[in-house]
Amino acid sequence: MSNKRILVLTSGGDAPGMNAAIRAVVRTGLSHGLEMWAVERGYQGLINGDFINMQRDSVAGIINQGGTVLKSARSEEFRTVDGFAIAVSHIKERGIDVVIVIGGDGSMLGAQKLAKAGVNTVVIPASIDNDMSGTEYCIGFDTALNTILDAVNKIRDTIASHDRVAIVEVMGRNSGQLALLSGLACGSEVIILPEIAVDIRSICEGLQESFNRGKRYSIVMVAEGAINASDIAKQIAEHTSFSPQVTVLGYIQRGGRPSAMDNIMGSRMGALSVESIINNDSNFLVASRQGSLVAIPYEAESKFQPSIDMKQYKLASVLGM
Repeated sequence: MSNKRILVLTSGGDAPGMNAAIRAVVRTGLSHGLEMWAVERGYQGLINGDFINMQRDSVAGIINQGGTVLKSARSEEFRTVDGFAIAVSHIKERGIDVVIVIGGDGSMLGAQKLAKAGVNTVVIPASIDNDMSGTEYCIGFDTALNTILDAVNKIRDTIASHDRVAIVEVMGRNSGQLALLSGLACGSEVIILPEIAVDIRSICEGLQESFNRGKRYSIVMVAEGAINASDIAKQIAEHTSFSPQVTVLGYIQRGGRPSAMDNIMGSRMGALSVESIINNDSNFLVASRQGSLVAIPYEAESKFQPSIDMKQYKLASVLGM
């Protein structure tokens, strides 16, 4: 492997801190004399041939921006035999030595597919859901937590004024990490997670008991993969004296300027990816484990399944009532 020409792309859902990673990849590569390229709109951009030569000023002033300056897209065409073949041919025609993919688990699968086809790849984990196997942290998670916390603090002002129950649905797909940690941070009375079976009747009883003790408002944090927030609202309305209000935060959780942590992690992960490539490594995930960043070969990442200790889940289920 010549290590002379590196390509970077962002794929899947955008996450704050992606731009910091792009910036670090490009500037670290240029500082080592590598030829740096990027492609817009993820794997679809590989098929379309949207290649851009990257210089230092190409990434100037992007570190404080949310989203990704390289755009992102979910490509069904890349999943097809013909679309994938076109993407690989474009990579080889341009003499790309390594493709650095910044994204979530779907992006990881695409990178592993390219690796099996003979294209050297590296993955930098970026997902507000923080649900990728192989790493304890994904870029974007901390910013999303703080965005949720800010939103819930505003919601609390209203429900405290009107003695109501607020049900707040957050993202996370089948992972409850966003709901759990944001719920702990904002002092939610109830946190509903995919990882734990929901006992609606116990939740209703707890909310009513809390109200009878003088707690006139409550916050119920719901992970989108656990149960529909509207269904929870109906159950609470039927079994308590409350008329719950549902707020689905949606895409607001993905946007906004990155937190200090996500910019730092993005920068560190981006730099490590290039430094490892210079040492002739490829086909690995840049992973955060026990406070350190390490390059984990693809064949090893699936054996590591990071998760929050279930004791924390149990603790969260009884807080605040």
